[in-house]
Amino acid sequence: MVNQDRVVNEFLELVQIDSHSGKEGAVAKVLVKKLEEMGLEVIIDDAGEKAGGETGNVIGKLKGTKNGPTILFSSHMDTVTPGEGIKPIIKDGVIYSDGTTILGGDDKAGIAAILEGIKLVKENNIEHSDVEVVFSIWEEGGLFGAKYLDTSKISAEYGFVLDSGGAPGEIIVTGPAQDKVNAKIIGKPAHAGVAPEEGVSAIMIAARAIDNMKLLRIDEETTANIGTISGGIATNIVAPEVTIKAEARSINEEKLNAQTAHMVEVFENAAKDLGGKVEMDVERMYPAFNIDPEDEIVKKAQEVFGRMGIESHTAATGGGSDTNILNGYGIKAVNLGVGMTKVHTLEEHLHIKDLVNTSKMVSELIKIFGE
Repeated sequence: MVNQDRVVNEFLELVQIDSHSGKEGAVAKVLVKKLEEMGLEVIIDDAGEKAGGETGNVIGKLKGTKNGPTILFSSHMDTVTPGEGIKPIIKDGVIYSDGTTILGGDDKAGIAAILEGIKLVKENNIEHSDVEVVFSIWEEGGLFGAKYLDTSKISAEYGFVLDSGGAPGEIIVTGPAQDKVNAKIIGKPAHAGVAPEEGVSAIMIAARAIDNMKLLRIDEETTANIGTISGGIATNIVAPEVTIKAEARSINEEKLNAQTAHMVEVFENAAKDLGGKVEMDVERMYPAFNIDPEDEIVKKAQEVFGRMGIESHTAATGGGSDTNILNGYGIKAVNLGVGMTKVHTLEEHLHIKDLVNTSKMVSELIKIFGE
């Protein structure tokens, strides 16, 4: 049985350790100690050096008591802003922040549940195969910890990422690939009142391009968005430069390729038509993943939820997570709901019952793969 007080207190401890992206050193140190005290072999990889952060990913391995497939559990250590000086409050079975910061359940709820699940396995002498743990850095804003993960230290066949907002029972089997599509539009400055005809407005080029661009919901599998626009100097100067940051996503990589190519073409045509230039920066940020609902990893998760009396369902997401990267490495992975609600806002909260159920889920997944 899950020790509710223990897992809640561990969660409260973790969220009160500041760990903005790139600044996870303090929480990593605490987690290394916790894992070692639980009997895991622990290392920190060099992802922090590659990403420019305080620490690398924390990787732990619990040696199995029997043969079987190696499974991996992963959650990220970093939180979004404002996440310094978090003061958690419990009210009517729900954990909140005091309203001045996020709570940090994204993703320390996953971390606390993994720790508690492994403790249950050890305390109840549950037979199990090898279990690996990755607490990653800098997931928010780039998935850098997963991208720079030292995969030579990982042997898992299956992965469970605890980083979805749905309640326990949700199994994310599909996630999109994402392209970064940034444009630097170059015009020609001129005095806007004396000789505007001598200038080329980068803002006009941007407006022409955006007006001709397919954006937002493209189809049931594909989205695109202009995120930020910056440029210009003053109202009396024809704008010489504009920078646009955009993205495109799709669970179908052929559709993503087509959408990205369309966005690039529209920018280039607008610049050509109006006498300017454009410099494009396009990068595939992460791959898509699509796990068959009949695959063993899904069936095992569904069986675990059935044993727990929780109704399960598979789902797709429009967001990226470490799940995308793990699948790209050849580790068959799904993202599981842990119940965090209104993440990235001051209203973020977590029901204690979801934290307890997620902890139980971890122990039962370890158990079922060891049977």
